[in-house]
Amino acid sequence: MEKSKVVSLEDRIPKLKQQRKKKANRRLIFLLLLFFSLIVLVIYFQSPLSHIKQIKVSGNSIYDKEEIIQISGVTEKTNIWKVDEEAIEGKLKELPEIKSSTVKIQLPSTINIQVDELKRIAYIAKEKHYLPVMENGSILKDEKVAEIPVNAPILNDFSEGDILNMMIGELESLPEEVLNSISEIHHSPKKTDSNHITLYMNDGFEVSATLRSFSEKMAHYPSIISQLDPEKKGIIDLEVGSYFKAYETEGAEEVEKENEGEG
Repeated sequence: MEKSKVVSLEDRIPKLKQQRKKKANRRLIFLLLLFFSLIVLVIYFQSPLSHIKQIKVSGNSIYDKEEIIQISGVTEKTNIWKVDEEAIEGKLKELPEIKSSTVKIQLPSTINIQVDELKRIAYIAKEKHYLPVMENGSILKDEKVAEIPVNAPILNDFSEGDILNMMIGELESLPEEVLNSISEIHHSPKKTDSNHITLYMNDGFEVSATLRSFSEKMAHYPSIISQLDPEKKGIIDLEVGSYFKAYETEGAEEVEKENEGEG
């Protein structure tokens, strides 16, 4: 072996020392960075910088924003990293008029709460008050309304049970235009039909119907009244076919539905 290719131990020692020094310096820098990062994180978590600065609420109409926030339990002093989305969603779902809710963290400091409220499909007349009936058939007995509601039909002579559930199901199937045109619905059973109901409409007409075919026939209500004289009020019978009988006459005339062939 040639002497020029032989590296003596004395020549290698300085290089080894230099490599070890660089390695030690890199390790020291890493440890220092880790140490300072931990300090920064501790300061961040303990400071107002990690607190919630904005709480957004959407989808609410029955409950106001402040009530939703209060139920959620989050405040501007809450650490955003300690927010439990599922726990908040569980709290909100306990409200009688909340169908579901979604809670999301939006960094750096915002909480988004979106709620899906149950629809008030009707009101039950109870003594001098009106109790909201929700789309799932439940009656809010603690939510008494003193004034006559204008945003949903008033149900008279109904009680919790199959008949009410059937009525709610039929109302849910109605077009919103038709639902908003109903003022009152009375459960008026007959010997031949325990499901008979009588409706009083906002336009002054009266409707006689049965729950078994109510939503199907009532969906044609706009077409039916378009064929009638709006000044000549009376009873629209939807039990069998479609008949109109004016209050001041004894005879009844059949109403031909323009959309009879539909559905």
